[in-house]
Amino acid sequence: MARTMEDQTVEQLGGPSSVLARQRRDHAEMDRLMDRYGTLADGEERERVLVEVVQLVFSHAFAEETVLWPVVRRSVADGEDLTSRVEEEHQQINDLVADIEPLSPGSPEREEKVERVFALIRQDIRDEEDLLLPRLQGALDAVRLRRLGTAWEAVRRSAPTHPHPIVPRRPPGNALLAVPLSLYDRIREGVGLSFPSAAAKRVLAGLVGLLVSGAIAAMVRQRR
Repeated sequence: MARTMEDQTVEQLGGPSSVLARQRRDHAEMDRLMDRYGTLADGEERERVLVEVVQLVFSHAFAEETVLWPVVRRSVADGEDLTSRVEEEHQQINDLVADIEPLSPGSPEREEKVERVFALIRQDIRDEEDLLLPRLQGALDAVRLRRLGTAWEAVRRSAPTHPHPIVPRRPPGNALLAVPLSLYDRIREGVGLSFPSAAAKRVLAGLVGLLVSGAIAAMVRQRR
């Protein structure tokens, strides 16, 4: 019987470089940051922690959707249903974070949406660790899990770190848009605009608009 990731040793997960161990480390860090957010009184520190949560969640999810879920769909009998469930959770998180960005820090509406996002993230973690990832563990040996972990980590480190409504949830669309949107996010963060105003978003969007257009054109050509 498949076992949850939560109560297995690192060796049982395939070693520290296994995709299962890497996933669990990220999930633990998400939990730590969300718990910390709830204990803080200082507004600036709360915002910093919230940005860390968002950056980790979106890069983590992007790598899952680009590298991991296609393998689940190929290797697990009910992989389509399992990944569709998680992708729906990812989309809900994406939409809520996009709603949060223009709201004033500390406002009741914003805090309510942050609480909803955190609840969805925790539900997503449980669905992955208790349902989806144990099924993948049963389908792949430790060597393949480690190789998959290396590929997943490489994508995670260069993935977009904020919500983008134009990003498809599945390859090849998400992979083709990764570079321009990752650039967009890092420009935002580099100038201190992790949660930019609408005007700032328009300016930054213009800087990478041509790259996004090129990626979309490449995706269209690939489908022909």
